[in-house]
Amino acid sequence: MRASEGHVANIVATVVGALAFCAASLASAQGYPAKPIRVMVPWPPAGIVDVAGRVIAERVQAELGQPMIIENKPGAGGMIGADLVAKSAADGYTLLLTSTGLNMNAALGGPISIDVPNAFEPIRLVAWAPSVLVAYPGLKMNSVKDLVAHAKANPGRMSYASAGNGSPAHFAAEMFRSEAGIAIVHVPYKGAPPAMADQIAGRVDFHFANATVALPQIKAGKVVALAITTEKRSALLPEVPTMAEAGFPETKASQWLGYLAPAGTPREIVDRVSAAIGKAISDPAVQSAFARQAMDVEADSSPASFRALMRADLQRWQSIVKSAGIKL
Repeated sequence: MRASEGHVANIVATVVGALAFCAASLASAQGYPAKPIRVMVPWPPAGIVDVAGRVIAERVQAELGQPMIIENKPGAGGMIGADLVAKSAADGYTLLLTSTGLNMNAALGGPISIDVPNAFEPIRLVAWAPSVLVAYPGLKMNSVKDLVAHAKANPGRMSYASAGNGSPAHFAAEMFRSEAGIAIVHVPYKGAPPAMADQIAGRVDFHFANATVALPQIKAGKVVALAITTEKRSALLPEVPTMAEAGFPETKASQWLGYLAPAGTPREIVDRVSAAIGKAISDPAVQSAFARQAMDVEADSSPASFRALMRADLQRWQSIVKSAGIKL
């Protein structure tokens, strides 16, 4: 009898504890946000994710009444910053703004391992962004076929830059390597801006740069644009063919940009932040700013739809890692 009473007492204590936790979480969510929100961008300043985050932060601050502070934490293909957020308190005050590189790294199995589907609460997808295959002008290449011919004539001697192992630039180049049947050398950097700096200097031969970083250098003549990774040509680079038009339809590497919170963040907070970001990106000024960077705003997104997209995206990259033989 006493054992039974003790068992009941334990159950009651557990239920009371759970209700108290829920009540505390609800109270916290209702008062949210009561202080600045830190947004971790796991890439260097001036990169595509950083630019998008700073444009959005100003509008979200007006909506939520608290500053959104961008903190750059580059390294390991975006995984250092992502890991910090995954291990942060699930209170809505530390968020992650990242890209497809998160799933690419998870599929690749790099040194920082994150169980992406269970480590984060998806908040909202905000945009899609293309990459542009650019080459060092000194190579005097005018097409993707020129690059492939040069690579085949010089096996293992051509190098390509990336924003780090597991980054979209890394995956795009490896898909291209597999499809073109060429032997090339990977030179990883901590982000797109330093990769572009060495590209301009001729220290690497080519790379798949995100459009935000590539466009100014293309227009300045510091790099040569050979192809774009989207299904259609870009209005900002109408003369540049798609990879499919260039003869390499399997090299598709447009990336998503989206916000995530640590797993366990209260649903009320996730929904509130999602709504605030949605309102921000519906602003014509924000959409215009994104368009100038060749990014397409994703107006129709929710935590649920973003979760489904991320799961499908992870499976896609896991399949590509196997089929293309992508390695660190």
